[in-house]
Amino acid sequence: MLTRLLFWKKGELYNKDNMRNLFSSRDRTEDFTNFNFIYRRWREAPMSDSSNFINTDFAKIKKLEEKPHKYEQELQRTRNLQERLRALVTVIRNITEELYLEPLLWRIMDEVKRILKADRCTVFLLDEEKKELWSKVAHGIEGYEIRFPLSKGIAGYVAKTGEVLNISNCYQDPRFNPEIDRKTGYRTRNILCVPMRNKLGEVVGVFQVLNKLDGAFTDDDVEMLLLISTIAASQIENAQLYEEQRKTFNSLIETLASTIDARDPLTAGHSRRIMLYADEIAKLANFSIEEREILRTAALLHDIGKIGVRESILTKKSKLTPSEYEHIKSHVVYTRAILKKIHFSWKFRQVPQIASSHHEKMNGSGYPEGLKGDAIPVGGRILAIADLFDALTSKRHYADRMKFEKVVQILEQGADLEYDAELIEAFKRIPLDRLVLILEDENSQHLSQDDLHFLSHYTLNDLVQTLQNSNFPKDQLFVQTFMKYYFRQY
Repeated sequence: MLTRLLFWKKGELYNKDNMRNLFSSRDRTEDFTNFNFIYRRWREAPMSDSSNFINTDFAKIKKLEEKPHKYEQELQRTRNLQERLRALVTVIRNITEELYLEPLLWRIMDEVKRILKADRCTVFLLDEEKKELWSKVAHGIEGYEIRFPLSKGIAGYVAKTGEVLNISNCYQDPRFNPEIDRKTGYRTRNILCVPMRNKLGEVVGVFQVLNKLDGAFTDDDVEMLLLISTIAASQIENAQLYEEQRKTFNSLIETLASTIDARDPLTAGHSRRIMLYADEIAKLANFSIEEREILRTAALLHDIGKIGVRESILTKKSKLTPSEYEHIKSHVVYTRAILKKIHFSWKFRQVPQIASSHHEKMNGSGYPEGLKGDAIPVGGRILAIADLFDALTSKRHYADRMKFEKVVQILEQGADLEYDAELIEAFKRIPLDRLVLILEDENSQHLSQDDLHFLSHYTLNDLVQTLQNSNFPKDQLFVQTFMKYYFRQY
């Protein structure tokens, strides 16, 4: 009641609305301290001194009026900081889970784009040897590798100097290279570009963020991007190291596989083709990158047991006798025995089982264990389809490359009975350009790029339907184009 009376009697000092503002502020401690001090002075001061009181303390009371607004600003800033800290924790959790470089870069870019509320982001890595920046991933221009010298563009400037650039109008900056805008039709308004440094402080890449959605990039954006770039640099280096180790491992495996295949020149490249077919099936069946890597390793090593098969049988130019066929079947047993002696990391422990099960059949009629249905590892079921397709579409000592209509018929008849029907359906979704490239051992130098682009719009399933359906003309251009390459080796 006294409080109400005070502010009624001296309404010229502090009106009721301001009183409500005072009591609704977020941090009241300092306000109440000041208020109590002023109130006590007002009660204790003689009436003759009230004008002096008003003059001396009016400024302090005015400050109290302004504080709620300042508190709201600080509160909003605190909320923004909390939001960004939570986002930073999310970034750390997401990127530390990823070992593979390309998906790691995508994760980082997506997080940066979301946190900074920007339209696009690119992470460029430094190629020290070539003095270039490069990236295989970029919002808006997916699908091919970008490379340019350090002397070009905003990103090149940042990589060379180590400076942070926050440019509000790109087209007014002479360092901006509008070449990509011209090629893509995109319009870059503003850019935030920061260097990415390793533990030694060396620039190893550049973050480039384009077009803030709600105005210009702020100092808070700069701080956040520098934090993310520091975290990302360490993880990217780990991913690059893992990539190098993986390439070394894969090159050893491929060399071993090609050495085995080379025992019979006619089947050279067989293991690599199996790996490529299997990878396409796994990709179309939505396998993870890690699962695909395990499968590719098993595919390359699936015939390593042929080292225990007599060369006279491997290179025989006529059909095998029953006893010779039994002997060659033993290669899967040798495959498992050899691979079990290799120390695979925990992630690759399934390789021996997958590699040695590529001759098992869904109905249990396969070998070496006569496994049936889901008892066969899914990787082994994929290898079985890839191995069958390569056997039917390759020239052998005792048979030419089979006519494609017959290949299709065998695939269809084997579905469910001997081979996994769902995986065959996945295989039939393979684009025809990929099929041609694998058939040609990925040697694209003598292939027409126009033909490959044209065939990329059709799948194996389109070809199967055309060949099986009498209502479809067999002279369709895509059929003719595919067959031109399929029969090339006849």
